[in-house]
Amino acid sequence: MTSIVFMGTPEFSAPILASLITTGYDVLAVVTQPDRPVGRKHILTASPVKKVAVAHQIPVLQPEKLSGSPEADQVIALAPDLIITAAFGQFLPSKVLAAAKIKAINVHASLLPKYRGGAPIQYALLNGEKETGVTIMEMVKQMDAGDILRQQALPIMADDDNGTLFTKLSQVGEKLLLATLPDLIAGKITPQPQDESQVTFSPTIKPGEEQVTLDMSAAAIDFKVRALRPQPGAFVKIGGQRTKLWQVRPTDEATDLAAGYIATIGKHALGVATADHKVLYIDDIQPAGKAKMTITAYLNGQGHDLKEGQLLIED
Repeated sequence: MTSIVFMGTPEFSAPILASLITTGYDVLAVVTQPDRPVGRKHILTASPVKKVAVAHQIPVLQPEKLSGSPEADQVIALAPDLIITAAFGQFLPSKVLAAAKIKAINVHASLLPKYRGGAPIQYALLNGEKETGVTIMEMVKQMDAGDILRQQALPIMADDDNGTLFTKLSQVGEKLLLATLPDLIAGKITPQPQDESQVTFSPTIKPGEEQVTLDMSAAAIDFKVRALRPQPGAFVKIGGQRTKLWQVRPTDEATDLAAGYIATIGKHALGVATADHKVLYIDDIQPAGKAKMTITAYLNGQGHDLKEGQLLIED
């Protein structure tokens, strides 16, 4: 039976681990991020991957940093046939990579060499890509730079957001990994080097980068809202307050108004001018300190004094 040490953290990784277990692979240990405080009450919560491991009575290792840790030595001592990572969130030191008898491989949520890094799903949406996918790749010390074993593309639909793509790509990754492993173990796969001239990166979204600014086109605002939905959420400044945009609709309606001004308003509609002089409709919104609401509810409440031609969004 092929032995595996699995490394992963979020919900993306959990079904992948569960499938490895139920398919009959010998998962010797799971490495995941330490339990973190979650919610307003800061309740210490295990990662989705840890929950799967505990449910199947698999040993769990949770180093704050794997490099130089006792947990790294434990992985090396286990000498697994394979090390498999999926959204683990840490670099693996060379001596850990070398501990795998067959290979150390990664399930990455992009069509490499596009979008190396920690936020490939968000960047595919931010950049308006028509497709994304999953790459099964060899792990090397350089981030997401290893040879490609298998890839599978997935179209990005107009209503997809970070949440829906996260789920879809996890399912693609689960199936692609299970289909790849038998051929990998049997030595039937010829790894393909990545084309370094096509490399792009997807660094983790930093606090403050979620803001929608007035230099953005209607389409770019839609891309950003979907890329950051449901978490952390894109926001604008309205009346000096941070206001989340949950659902917007870019249109080809033209306007001469400057970006941020109200182009059209009614009982059930609020359209704002954008940098490309198009009208962007806001459908769902969340004012500071309030719950998410439809634009109708917003206009009936704190937005009832808004008028066409008025500045709404501030930079």
